[in-house]
Amino acid sequence: MSTTPDAVVVGSGPNGLAAAIVLARAGLHTVLREGQPTLGGGLRSAELTLPGFVHDVCSAVHPLALSSPFFRSLPLAQFELDWVQPTSPLAHPLDGGTAAVLEQSLDETARGLGEGGRSWVRLHGAFARAWDELSVDVLASPLHIPRHPLLMAWFGVHALLPATLAARRLDGMAARALFAGNAAHSFLPLEAPGTAAFGLLLSVAAHAVGWPIVRGGSQRFADALLGYFRSLGGEVQANAPVTNLDELASARVVMLDLGPHQVARIAGARLPARYRQALERYRYGAAAFKLDWALDGPVPWAAPACARAATVHLAGTLEEVVASEAAHARGEVHERPFVLFVQPTLFDPTRAPVGRHTAWAYCHVPNGCRLDLTERIERQVERFAPGFRDRILARSAITPAQLEERNANLIGGDINGGMMDLRQILRRPVLSPAPYRTPVRGVYLCSASTPPGGGVHGMGGYHAAQLALRDL
Repeated sequence: MSTTPDAVVVGSGPNGLAAAIVLARAGLHTVLREGQPTLGGGLRSAELTLPGFVHDVCSAVHPLALSSPFFRSLPLAQFELDWVQPTSPLAHPLDGGTAAVLEQSLDETARGLGEGGRSWVRLHGAFARAWDELSVDVLASPLHIPRHPLLMAWFGVHALLPATLAARRLDGMAARALFAGNAAHSFLPLEAPGTAAFGLLLSVAAHAVGWPIVRGGSQRFADALLGYFRSLGGEVQANAPVTNLDELASARVVMLDLGPHQVARIAGARLPARYRQALERYRYGAAAFKLDWALDGPVPWAAPACARAATVHLAGTLEEVVASEAAHARGEVHERPFVLFVQPTLFDPTRAPVGRHTAWAYCHVPNGCRLDLTERIERQVERFAPGFRDRILARSAITPAQLEERNANLIGGDINGGMMDLRQILRRPVLSPAPYRTPVRGVYLCSASTPPGGGVHGMGGYHAAQLALRDL
C-alpha cells in the first residue's frame, strides 16, 4: 500500500467489489484485500476440464445483475463487460420431448404455456411491468420503508406464500413446473412459507431484463468491476488473507465481505459476547454439488426449444421438484434431483474451441454432503437429452467441501450465503434496521449473509458502504 488507507474491504466477491467502488467514488483511499490468488469470489472462471474450455467456477447466469440498481449505474461497458442475452431466458423440459419455455416476452411465454398462459400473465404481469420500481425495494433491507409501498405490499401478498400453493394457482402442468423450478433456487423445501418469492423474482426478472451471461465467462464481470475500482484510485491485494481484525486497525472504515462465522473468528474478543454468539448461531443451508463438462458438440435435447435457452431446469413436474427439494432438507439426496443446467457456448462460442461446447450444472445436497452425485446428475441430463454422455470429452466435479475451499464464504457448500427462510431473511445476520453495522466502530458486514441475500447484485455491499459513509 502506498499510504495508510482510509478504507479496507476484505473479500472480492460482487458485494465486496460494490462496497469498494462506493467508498472509492466518495474519495476514500480504498484497498481491496482478497485471500485467494484470483479475485472475484463467485465471479470467477477457469479451465476446469481441458485447455481452451472456459468454465464458470460458481455463478454463471446473472438475472439480478441487470436488475441491480447499483450495477446498472456503473460504466462497466467501458471496462469490456459484454452481456449476452440468450434467445430465451429459461427452458424446463418435460418427458415426451416437450418443454415449458420462459421467454422474455410475457405474451410469447403465455402462448407457449397453452392452458397455463393466462394465469401466468395474471401472476407476473403487473410485477414485470413495474420491475424498475419493484427491484429497488426487493433488493433492499427487509426492515426499511418501501419507496413503492402499494406495489411492495401486493408483491408480499404473493411472495410470502409457499411455492407449492402459488404454483398450484397456475393452470396446467407446464406453467406449474416452470414456476417450481424458479422457486427451487431458494434451496428450501417448496412447502416453506416465502419460497414463492424466489419463483416470482426470477420469473419477473426474466421478463423484465432477461437472464444474461457474460461474454468470455463470469470472470470478465469481476474484471470490469476491478477495472472501474482501479480507475477510481483503488488498490488491490490478492493472496492477502486477514486473520485478525487488529491488522486493519488503522483504517477508518473496514468492510467485511465475509460470512458471520468468519467474522466471529477474526474479530474475536473485540465483539461483544452477545453479538459474537449471534454470528456463531447463524444458520447455513443446503449446498451445491457441481459438474462442468467439455463437450464435442451441443447437448442433444429431446425438446428442440431447450437449445434456445442458456439455462435449463431439469426436474420434470412440479411434484418432482417438490420431492427433490424436500429430500435435502431431510439430509438426503433424491434419486432424481432438481438440476440447474447451463449451456453458455450456444450463445458465447468464445468459451470453447471451434465446434466444441461447455456445460455447467449443479444439484442441491445437504450442507457438507460427501456423496458423489455425478451419476445422478448425468442420468437426469440423459433423461431429457438422450446421448448426452456420448458428447462428454472431460468432466470436473466440485464437492461442497471444494466449493468452500475455493471460497471461504461458502460454508459447507452453501452458495446462498446462509439459509434464506423467512426467519433468517429478517435476521441476516441479526435483526436490525442497519444489519450491516457491527458493534465495533467503523466495521461493517457486506457479504451475501446481509440483506438482500444471495445472488450477483452487489446490493449488500452498496447498502453497507452507504451506511458507512453516513456514519463518517
